[in-house]
Amino acid sequence: MWCARFSDSQLEVMKDLIKAQGELGPDLAGALEALELSRWDDLPEAELPWHEVVEKATHQGISEADVVWDMAGRKKEPAVPRSRSKGATKGKRAAPKRARRSAT
Repeated sequence: MWCARFSDSQLEVMKDLIKAQGELGPDLAGALEALELSRWDDLPEAELPWHEVVEKATHQGISEADVVWDMAGRKKEPAVPRSRSKGATKGKRAAPKRARRSAT
């Protein structure tokens, strides 16, 4: 993935260049749509609570990038589920498997 900032006049030139190609395939049509939707000056600067990100990453034993990914996905559970100890199991134990009887 890449990111670029264009002035309004540069955006118009890019759109005109794409439109001048004639028949647009799915890639060029997607690029044109992205250019028409892009307005950097309309977007606020993003800010993250870095102290919270670092705290969660340290607590969960993962990277800050994983925490930001989870925050962007609005997930409520931790990025890495905590494993239970082998002795602690929830619910009922599985019934032991029965031996097959011979057909004779």
